[in-house]
Amino acid sequence: MIDYAAILERAHKGEQELVDFLVDLLAIPSPSGKEGRVTERIAAEMRRLGFDEARIDGLGNVIGRIGNGPRLVAFDAHVDTVEAGDRTQWSFDPFQPRVSEGKVWGRGAADQKSGLASMVHAGRIIRELGLGRSFTLLFVGSVQEEDCEGMAWKYLVEEEKIRPELVVLTEPTSLAIYRGHRGRMEIEVEVRGRSCHASAPERGDNAAYKGARIALEIEKLNERLATDVFLGKGTVAVTEIASGSPSLCAVPDTTRLHLDRRLTAGETKTSAVAEVREAAGRAGIPEAEVIVPEYRVPSYTGKIVPYEKYFPTWVLEESSSWLKSAAAAYASLFGKEPKIDKWTFSTNGVGIMPVYGIPCLGFGPGHEPQAHAADEYCPVRHLPLAAAFYAALVAALSDKSAALSGKAAPMPAKDPASVGKG
Repeated sequence: MIDYAAILERAHKGEQELVDFLVDLLAIPSPSGKEGRVTERIAAEMRRLGFDEARIDGLGNVIGRIGNGPRLVAFDAHVDTVEAGDRTQWSFDPFQPRVSEGKVWGRGAADQKSGLASMVHAGRIIRELGLGRSFTLLFVGSVQEEDCEGMAWKYLVEEEKIRPELVVLTEPTSLAIYRGHRGRMEIEVEVRGRSCHASAPERGDNAAYKGARIALEIEKLNERLATDVFLGKGTVAVTEIASGSPSLCAVPDTTRLHLDRRLTAGETKTSAVAEVREAAGRAGIPEAEVIVPEYRVPSYTGKIVPYEKYFPTWVLEESSSWLKSAAAAYASLFGKEPKIDKWTFSTNGVGIMPVYGIPCLGFGPGHEPQAHAADEYCPVRHLPLAAAFYAALVAALSDKSAALSGKAAPMPAKDPASVGKG
């Protein structure tokens, strides 16, 4: 039997240290491509907490290890954040974090340095209570997720040769268990015209007008997209329009539209590109060029991992044994059944489960609507509870593994009445 009460007790005992660590992380700006300082701070915390290993790989991901068991499970949290944006929308300096009103405030508090802090401190609980003896556990602080989710895991799998049985994503879920989300892709549409002096626009062919007509067809396309009972509706939106011309007194000869496309079940890169080409045809511009761009931005270490900006849909089946183990661990730990849901936004899961066939599930502190918002925060009470869940999940998986192998469970038997309290 697993002593879930002891896990909760240890998590609450370490709450102040966990909060202090999160505050340190929030005080270090770490936009995509500039995560070096924060990864060093994370590695230092892993070493302080007694991890068996803490290192930074060639791309800049920080990887902590606990245990040397024959089975491999990983936890993932991205270490980068978006920029603060318009500072006038913040009631405080986003990089001078504060703790008040039962919340930790600062850029990245929800998305997703809170999940990172809880996951790292879960490592100490796992080590101190002797959990997870069947496993090697990796705690990954991944880089550049905000720019190109999944790219870091391409490097981890293909270059670092890390292929876990399961990846637990620690993005914000309001302490629910998430099992998937819609896919995402970026699409660029470029149209060409013929420039002339703007005093006589009839002499040219205005590429901006062509782009505008395509944009209106994209708006109509969004209304026709498919929906799914679990994932919801596919969407497409024009997020940027840029035109080029010899001067502001000249008719534009090129216009580029950038589209954000969210993919529900059954939608693919091929189908999404075909729909945009059809929309351009409906606008009377069938010659428009439609491309999926490639990400080629160097990490803070200078490493470039080319990555097409197509991020497939993924869903962990309700019948998955991983999901059942997570739900059982939650129920035993908290004394109630978990809410099982999905993210609205995208995560590193797009580059793990649909690309490499590695199952993913999610659980994290903080609320998804706080992601990228001004005055971002995470409830303090979420932090130890998330750490406790990660430790409990490891214990449950190790207990199950030991039972299947016929070996003794990693924790001594306890009175069932003591389990799941708190």
